[in-house]
Amino acid sequence: MEKTDIKSLDYDELKDFFVSIGEKPFRAKQVYQWIHEKQADGFEEMTNLSKNLREKLAETCEYTCLENVQTLVSELDGTRKYLFRLSDGYVVESVLMRYQHGNSVCISTQVGCRMGCRFCASTIGGKTRDLTAGEMLDQIYRIQKDIGERVSNLVMMGTGEPLDNYDNAVKFIRMLSDEHGLNISQRNITLSTCGIVPRMRQRVDQRPVVGEQQQPLRIVIQPADRYHAHAAALGQIGHGPAAPLVLERCYIAARLVQH
Repeated sequence: MEKTDIKSLDYDELKDFFVSIGEKPFRAKQVYQWIHEKQADGFEEMTNLSKNLREKLAETCEYTCLENVQTLVSELDGTRKYLFRLSDGYVVESVLMRYQHGNSVCISTQVGCRMGCRFCASTIGGKTRDLTAGEMLDQIYRIQKDIGERVSNLVMMGTGEPLDNYDNAVKFIRMLSDEHGLNISQRNITLSTCGIVPRMRQRVDQRPVVGEQQQPLRIVIQPADRYHAHAAALGQIGHGPAAPLVLERCYIAARLVQH
């Protein structure tokens, strides 16, 4: 029987999961806190659960916990580069950058990449597979545990094209900003893309609405000469009441990257 990837379940999905295995829904809050707030390394650390329940979860669930293979630290500014091994043996990279406004982490979203950008080494071997939402989250959790400090800003600019792993990337953003987890504001999350226009437009349309206004979305457009031109991208996503804000952010980001 295939095990459930419990770290990739959002809060509502986790409640449904506990009901499906004959447990009370309130267990979801306990386990979600252990996974996403306390960042436990496994079910054995969840001491407010009964031993029987912990054993039941171990039998039915896969618990994502990346292995830190190597950490390189810059002598100039303390930037830390991590090499994490996934459960199937593949490796991905993440980077911690320290700023006055807080700790920023750059994560990978895929093993390899198929976009073919000539300036990027991660596309040389092509795409192997997508990362799950849990594998993206755990890059941040491993780094937080390593430095003993909170991460306040997130950049999706490591290996892979986030919009080519759209469903998992969007779920990751939603879970990262969930009040039951790390609760990082979506204003502090930047998604970098080579310009997959249909997905950019979809993401703009799916922004959460607070009151009568959609929340701001930060998209950094990387130069990709073989795929979607920046002009076309900006033109196609420029619709709706909040479009000017999105266009301005994209235009400025694209100019910064190009220069």
